[in-house]
Amino acid sequence: MESASALDAPVGATVPTVVSERLARKFSRNLKERAIEALLFLAAFVSVFTTAGIVYILVKESLVFFSHVPLWQFLTDTQWTPLFADAHYGISVLLSGTITSSAVALLVAIPLGTTIAIYLSEFASPRAREIAKPVLELLSGVPTIVYGYFALLFVTPLLQKLIPSLPGFNLLSAGIVMGIMIVPYVASISEDAMRAVPMALREGSFAMGATRLQTALKVVVPAAVSGIAAAYILGVSRAVGETMILAVAAGMQPNLTFNPLEPAATITAYIVQVALGDLPHGSVGYQTIFAAGLALLLLTLFFNLVGFWMRRRYREAY
Repeated sequence: MESASALDAPVGATVPTVVSERLARKFSRNLKERAIEALLFLAAFVSVFTTAGIVYILVKESLVFFSHVPLWQFLTDTQWTPLFADAHYGISVLLSGTITSSAVALLVAIPLGTTIAIYLSEFASPRAREIAKPVLELLSGVPTIVYGYFALLFVTPLLQKLIPSLPGFNLLSAGIVMGIMIVPYVASISEDAMRAVPMALREGSFAMGATRLQTALKVVVPAAVSGIAAAYILGVSRAVGETMILAVAAGMQPNLTFNPLEPAATITAYIVQVALGDLPHGSVGYQTIFAAGLALLLLTLFFNLVGFWMRRRYREAY
């Protein structure tokens, strides 16, 4: 009707008005889209700029450290005593504690988190899921310092009843509590990946006579393996970067060991220890925190690359 009236109207009256209104609406719509695009680009730029800034600071300060300490000594020395008169800078001491505590945490979090995810996705009723999901999210919101004291004052005495020779500070109790802490991350992301699997795959499995457990383990989990792998990598990154639980319960004693029954220091715990100390800025002892941070960044990058490779491989396989 509007186009017919526009044709019947005199030249210079209705047609220019209709066209101008349409152009104005189009311009307004394009302007809003451009604004949203600019906002999204700004958010992405801030993320990339922050990452680049972190890498720049770590590399810059680490080069200052390596101008005083040879890289070979940093990688091969088996002692870490940068604050002593006889200083040693062997990062393997801190890496051993970091890897051991993270391994204990993952041995707890991956089986438990995956089991919870399978239950919530395939077996739980809607009401049970509505109750369990907020409880998991509440568990992930507990401050890490609370977990640290829980490990020191509850888990360690409990383990000492089973292992009488266990010292008061050890990697085992810290790793177990770290695993409990990252269970919500693993369970929530894995459950979301499983629920994203098309229902047609489940129905096809049921039609072939499979049980719910067989369908969950042999159909749903393989189909969601890329998302589950992402959950595991997030758990690894969370465990490697944890600070307060290890600072409270693991002892912060530089000890080259892969035995979880012994006390040890991790990279993050050492950074906290030095950053809160009285070392002057610019000293070699203070610069060690940047070299240790760079090592932690490279370790996390390695785990993320392994996770990316796993996701790509299994995504192609399935």
